[in-house]
Amino acid sequence: MAEKNLFEQLKEVLQDFKDFLDQNVPTIRPAIKALAGLIPQINDLIELLVGLMNDLKQEVQNLDLSGIANLDKVSEFTTKIGSFLDTTKDLLPDKADTIEEIRGVANVVTGLPSLDDLKAEIIGLIDAIVAHLNSLKS
Repeated sequence: MAEKNLFEQLKEVLQDFKDFLDQNVPTIRPAIKALAGLIPQINDLIELLVGLMNDLKQEVQNLDLSGIANLDKVSEFTTKIGSFLDTTKDLLPDKADTIEEIRGVANVVTGLPSLDDLKAEIIGLIDAIVAHLNSLKS
């Protein structure tokens, strides 16, 4: 089985978070409201999380790949970079930060061909999570 790319992983994590919220918001809402009286920063936590979700949604919406030819070949290229990095990380331990920085960019590019298929699902999950989070605010 092929390894999941970044956008498939994102969709999976968002789905898991949404499923949790679907099942537990009615249970945790009263506890969060009670905690807000003791720890007002819990509202900040929710606000920051909503802001992060909205930033993520905007980034996903801004990724328009329709005009890029041969994206599949670029994805192959970045997959090979990942394999190269796996092989060299033990040989160049002092370059760990550089290797991880390269890996981060490569992981994004590797997953781009699947983005069009997942984009609407990811945005829908983000919207549902934000609605749940907003319902938790006191």
